[in-house]
Amino acid sequence: MLLNNTNLFISSPLEQFEVTNLFSFNAPLFGYISFTITNLALYTGIIFSLIVGLHYLGNNETKLLPSKWSILFESFFASINTMVREQIGREIYLPFIYSLFFFILVSNLVGNIPYSFTITTSVIVSIGLSFTILIGVTILGLYIHKIHFFSFFIPAGTPLALVPLLVLIELISYIARAFSLGIRLFANVVAGHTLLKILSTFLFKMFSGGLIIFILTLLPFALFLAITGLELAVSFIQAYVFVLLVCSYIKDAIELH
Repeated sequence: MLLNNTNLFISSPLEQFEVTNLFSFNAPLFGYISFTITNLALYTGIIFSLIVGLHYLGNNETKLLPSKWSILFESFFASINTMVREQIGREIYLPFIYSLFFFILVSNLVGNIPYSFTITTSVIVSIGLSFTILIGVTILGLYIHKIHFFSFFIPAGTPLALVPLLVLIELISYIARAFSLGIRLFANVVAGHTLLKILSTFLFKMFSGGLIIFILTLLPFALFLAITGLELAVSFIQAYVFVLLVCSYIKDAIELH
């Protein structure tokens, strides 16, 4: 948008969620190779490095007294372990749930850094992750129950005439889990980051409007800081809710109810 014949452009708050190419490399090897690094790939690598590095700091094998990092990660592990035992009843899936929790948590927290990219705001990541989990849960159910797994789509006591209709409804509901799991994460993170982007742009213009306006803007700025703190809390909540629902889906596949 062009204002007053100047080169002042107003950017959309949704531009921060776009996947863009950062580096491309073409080489005539093995016929033709094209290598591209996007902001999504870059931040995925950063998040993986952060997770490994933080857990390395929390390693307490060679120390007599636990460090602060060790206590923090042991608390996280104990909380996830309790959730898995309560939801699933066994700890065999704990490493997967724990890794999934930290991947989403660190991704959300890194996205709260100004001018960074949040990979969980990408539909490719959120929906792709939820569909992969649904496929894995389905394979798990088929492995445990074999053909009896399909009884999951037929409620007990259903009249024979209603079986085709109810199977279709249950199947649609089962597939909708993948969409709801990913969209819940995607929508909550996008909504929070969009609000912060709009408010930060508004506050920046207000702070540039003179001394009196600067002083009057301190009150909405305090509100902005409170919303930022709320967004940090949402990062934890969304990671926890995501793995909680995954545990619920795994339990359904194991017990068929």
